[in-house]
Amino acid sequence: MTNDEPMTKPKARASRSRLFRHLNIRASFVIRHSCFVIVSSFIVFVDLIAGSSNALAEKRNITEKDLFDFVWIGDPQVSPDGSRLAFVRVTVNETKECYHTSIWSVPVAGGEEPHQLTKGDHDSAPRWSPDGKFLLFLRATEKNGKPEPAQLTTLPMTGGDSFVFTDLPKGAGNPTWSPDGKTILFTSETNAEDLAKQEKQKSASAQATADKLQEAKDKDKPEHESDVRVITHAVYRQDNEGYADPKHPTHIWLVSAPGSADSKVKPRQLTTGRFDEESAIWSNDGSQIYFTSDRNDEPYYELPKTDLYSVAAAGGEPVKITTIDLQIGGFGAGGGALSLSPNGKQVAFIASTTRPINSYTQSDLWVLDLLPNAKPRNLTVNFDSDVPGFVIGDSSTPRAGGQNKPIWTSDGKGLIQVYAKEGKANLALFDVPVAQDADPGKTEVHDLTSGDQAVTSFRASPDVSKLIYVVSTPTSINDLFVLDRDTPRATPTQLTHINDELFSKLNLTEPEEIWYDSFDGKHIEAWVQKPPNFDPHKKYPLILNIHGGPHVAYGHIFMHEFQWMAAKGYVVLYPNPRGSTSYGQEFGNIIQYHYPGDDYKDLMAGVDEVVNRGYIDDKKL
Repeated sequence: MTNDEPMTKPKARASRSRLFRHLNIRASFVIRHSCFVIVSSFIVFVDLIAGSSNALAEKRNITEKDLFDFVWIGDPQVSPDGSRLAFVRVTVNETKECYHTSIWSVPVAGGEEPHQLTKGDHDSAPRWSPDGKFLLFLRATEKNGKPEPAQLTTLPMTGGDSFVFTDLPKGAGNPTWSPDGKTILFTSETNAEDLAKQEKQKSASAQATADKLQEAKDKDKPEHESDVRVITHAVYRQDNEGYADPKHPTHIWLVSAPGSADSKVKPRQLTTGRFDEESAIWSNDGSQIYFTSDRNDEPYYELPKTDLYSVAAAGGEPVKITTIDLQIGGFGAGGGALSLSPNGKQVAFIASTTRPINSYTQSDLWVLDLLPNAKPRNLTVNFDSDVPGFVIGDSSTPRAGGQNKPIWTSDGKGLIQVYAKEGKANLALFDVPVAQDADPGKTEVHDLTSGDQAVTSFRASPDVSKLIYVVSTPTSINDLFVLDRDTPRATPTQLTHINDELFSKLNLTEPEEIWYDSFDGKHIEAWVQKPPNFDPHKKYPLILNIHGGPHVAYGHIFMHEFQWMAAKGYVVLYPNPRGSTSYGQEFGNIIQYHYPGDDYKDLMAGVDEVVNRGYIDDKKL
């Protein structure tokens, strides 16, 4: 089979850069303290059976430069027959100071090393066609050294090279196959003015030489292009995105699925207007598309709400189904993604209530009947944990992570989602009451995974018999696992060991989980990261690392910064003071109108707890 590139395995990158923008290190704090010299230990392995001589294997301490060799996994997708898994492999291009993303594959049964499917530098969002014959994905390229918007690309899985089949000025995103595999839904910010300008440039290119084309372009430009922006909205820019562009709202588009590189397909815009559309999904029969939208020019002056619409795939005006007085989505909530039930009559989503107005409100798992003016039901109203749940680390997948929307079981009686509790994030099955008048507050919750870990991404096979998920721990960045739900008490199978080659050389330490009582008796969880070759009879300087937010949580997840500090000879304390998530609604919101305050006392109580253990130099805090 010939794909974009022959099967290859990861290769180590040798170059190094002097800029480490990925780090969030309190360097000025560290420099003020003396550093310990940590000597790498030697571990001797004796082969008793063969009687061979001792082999010496040296491990070294982690450094800031090891970031350039980290590999991440994102957006896993299971093939329709459940046999293979496509995922995004993320690496660092140190020379260009950017990330590279490519699509790789591994069998769900395990037993093989991952192999590369695409050769682009910026390939993401793999999506299998319903028959498994094509793999749709997004590819972004560069032109004259500048990044171009991502376009829809497909790879024939029966052989052949991938090919790009859209050329929209603002690119394409969020691709989804129709149930019959004949049409692809996607979103784009391209407008009619963009298309007209593009067509004019193409016509000029076909009729003129390169010099005349440039002359024509110059004539189109005004004598002076003003850089003045007229701001008419209170919210006019966002982190990582820059200035808001009201002339380019996100709309829903459709395009026929091309059968080959010679197929001529033309995208068509399905929705219009000045408002964004989000969370677009197909109906089970492919006749309708459901989506959400907040059609308010300045929604930040009101309590959050979301309107749910449907629009015919053949075209026409959208029809509003209902208004949801909830804030759908949010950080860690899958971007407000909708999940359609197997019978096509309900959608599930993550949302937070808007009343009372709290500093912190747990997100919950909701279901909604697709009926006019229907009201959503909260399945986790009495489940005092964050759904979905997450804990913060500095080494999560930096690109192409994908969405973690709720997954319906094949019988429609349950939903699978990740939840956070006491610094851990694991998968659980939440029962969905069948009767409309059933008490959603009595939803049964069944743990599917467990352990001191953070599940950062998850998907399921088409029949939901197998769960595929990405796990991070304090000593591993991320790897793919598969869990067979049909096997009672099944043990997860690890499919990848993507950073083992590097990490086998590093002298990493497992942080110690501790609990202590604060000034008022509240139990506070924290972790103590100790240096390699830690000796409890010695004295070490202590770093207290405080998370921001404040409504987030440290936990059982990889933290390069803390491993790096420990490798320099420091003991690192990182607590979850009151206001942190994963300890219930009351604990998270207790700091409302009292921040900072009692949370500071929690932090200082943690410092006292560690200092009293006897291995901290209290003059170096």
